Amino acid sequence: MEKIGFIGLGIMGRPMAKHLLKAGYPVFILSSSAAAAELKEAGATLSETPAAMAKATDVIITMLPDSPEVESMVMGEGNLLQAMKPGTLFIDMSTISPATSITLYNKFSGRSIEALDAPVSGGQAGAEGATLSIMVGGNEPAFQRALPVFEKMGKNIIHIGKPGAGQTAKACNQIIVGMTIQAVAEALTLAKKSGVDVAKVRSALLGGFAQSKILDLHGQRIIDRNFKPGFKIKLHRKDMRIALQTGQDLSVPLPGSAVVASQMDAMLAEGKGDLDHSSLALYLESVAGL
Repeated sequence: MEKIGFIGLGIMGRPMAKHLLKAGYPVFILSSSAAAAELKEAGATLSETPAAMAKATDVIITMLPDSPEVESMVMGEGNLLQAMKPGTLFIDMSTISPATSITLYNKFSGRSIEALDAPVSGGQAGAEGATLSIMVGGNEPAFQRALPVFEKMGKNIIHIGKPGAGQTAKACNQIIVGMTIQAVAEALTLAKKSGVDVAKVRSALLGGFAQSKILDLHGQRIIDRNFKPGFKIKLHRKDMRIALQTGQDLSVPLPGSAVVASQMDAMLAEGKGDLDHSSLALYLESVAGL
């Protein structure tokens, strides 16, 4: 089995790496990672530097917060780009700008290294259950090579198309998720202020055309006041920035996305960026006088 280096062991990355270990893959992680001890106990091998990891592995996966972190890991001091061997496969499963993914693809191609952009959707629950939706951009042979690895972490795995296409699909996903959370939060805020039973409203809506996974899961979060982060609002705001910038680059107006982004900005200004993105309901309740 190919040796896999995994960089980015946060809320999502940690369970994803564990699934690879459980499947029998030799997994290498950075010794500086906060999860290093936990993953080492599960069978991972520690690497002192990204360059050392690159020399020991066949595939490198990154799961990092944003474009600058991925660019720094690939091209910064002690970077992966110079250390990775020709024939290695680079898979970025972070959510970053499509333009950045294309730039990275071109740089890797110049060193005979294939690169895929493969962002995911499904949140912490999807990462822990290995049920993530994985949207992939890049060449077909590279996708086929990566497919057995993806299958250990997700269920709905789609090769979208050319380099950057996976990140474009993820931007579309985040638009829909963000606007649906905003819609659910608006509806439940209206129900709450009117004095009706919000839980019963949610139950009724789940049986009709308004049914959605977000109404089911995040609607319950809002009712329970459970805003422990499965996906932090500050990270979703970053994703909305990517979507809006991509829309601007392509001259596509995204007015609904802009509204949701501005509401997320208000949450960040109030110091609530580390709450779950369903906490957008708190903003709407506040302006409604609740």
